[in-house]
Amino acid sequence: MSIVENYHSDESDDGKEKKEILQRMECFNRIFVVASSFVQLYYEKYILKQPCMDSKQTGETWIREVLDGHESRCMINFRMSKMVFTSLLRVLETRYNLQTSRNISSTEMLEIFLYILGTGAKVSQCRERFQRSGSTISRHFAIVLEKVSRMATDLIAPEDPFFSSIPEQIRNDSRYMPHFKDCIGAIDGTHIAAILPPNEQVPYIGRKGIPTQNVMAVCDFNMCFTFVMAGWEGLAHDTRIFLDAIRDPKYKFPHPPNGKYYLVDSGYPQMKGYLGPYRGQRYHLPDFRRGRPVSGKEEIFNHSHSSLRSVIERTFGVLKKKWAILRDMPSYSFEKQTMIVVATMTIHNFIQKHVGRNDADFMEYEDINWAYENIIHSENAHGRESDDDDDDDDDGDDGESNNSSDFEMELTRDAIASSLMNSL
Repeated sequence: MSIVENYHSDESDDGKEKKEILQRMECFNRIFVVASSFVQLYYEKYILKQPCMDSKQTGETWIREVLDGHESRCMINFRMSKMVFTSLLRVLETRYNLQTSRNISSTEMLEIFLYILGTGAKVSQCRERFQRSGSTISRHFAIVLEKVSRMATDLIAPEDPFFSSIPEQIRNDSRYMPHFKDCIGAIDGTHIAAILPPNEQVPYIGRKGIPTQNVMAVCDFNMCFTFVMAGWEGLAHDTRIFLDAIRDPKYKFPHPPNGKYYLVDSGYPQMKGYLGPYRGQRYHLPDFRRGRPVSGKEEIFNHSHSSLRSVIERTFGVLKKKWAILRDMPSYSFEKQTMIVVATMTIHNFIQKHVGRNDADFMEYEDINWAYENIIHSENAHGRESDDDDDDDDDGDDGESNNSSDFEMELTRDAIASSLMNSL
């Protein structure tokens, strides 16, 4: 090999080496730029934090302003008076162990919970209102929900488990006394909109065309819930839910003592302890107001039965008006949606037991005729299955249809009808 060839070979090797060095430097520069960007982002996010919730009015400040302000502000935002709120907070703290955490007081936890139930606010709206992160809002909502769910066991139950006395609302009203002296409450179902994945919706879609959960409840004549069974599919028949509730001991249904009974509509089986109306006759109060005068003992009985049983319709009316979340349920898990329904009923009872008819929402539903018209309109708008539509459905449960009627309850109904006829 000549000297010239050796020289050109060395020159070529040097060029390759320089090119490799330049490529390495360029790669290193890119890595450095990327790494610097990550370091800057980390610094800005975790070290030099710019608070997202930077309002001067913190959640605690706003809450104190509401609780120290006009009574109406507490009613609008938390759906109860300041006195009831204070009592509820004390009960949850002392009996159900709701505790202040390091960063948030038990007062603010309860306010967040009631604000979501009462206004239907989404987490994003609560973040701004309470100046808290979304995770903080969700976590403490779940904490209070668990405490209120425990309270439900104590509050959703009959005042007198033996039903030893005649309800005051019957005893002091000549329309019902002595005819319905053995009545202890009313039973009905309502539908609450449910949020479910598309592949799970079919069993929950009833005649109204939207997914709902079918909720069966019992109430007394104080407009308090004494039993609830929530979480059934919207397509489930009222009779199926009812029979499951009264037959399975785990639900602890408050069965009527011998000689006592609940009022039910024609969508339920008329069996011992459960008194329904005469079928094939006018029943709903608006039907009587719009049509001819009441005539015959069967219509007289149905009119009185409907009037007295309207307490469950009115109780549902108060519940749905007070708690906006029931009209626009967020996309929680279905289990949590069911817990929310029971929680609203629990707080409903707490309010009624503490202020009775002095609560504005309860007062509004005292007028039977006004409330019944408005309830029917509201319930139809929110997916309530008409109990008239239920009459011909077959629940397929143990061969027991809605058309079966217990002979003893037939005699009771006939006796009451005759008594009402004779009292005119």
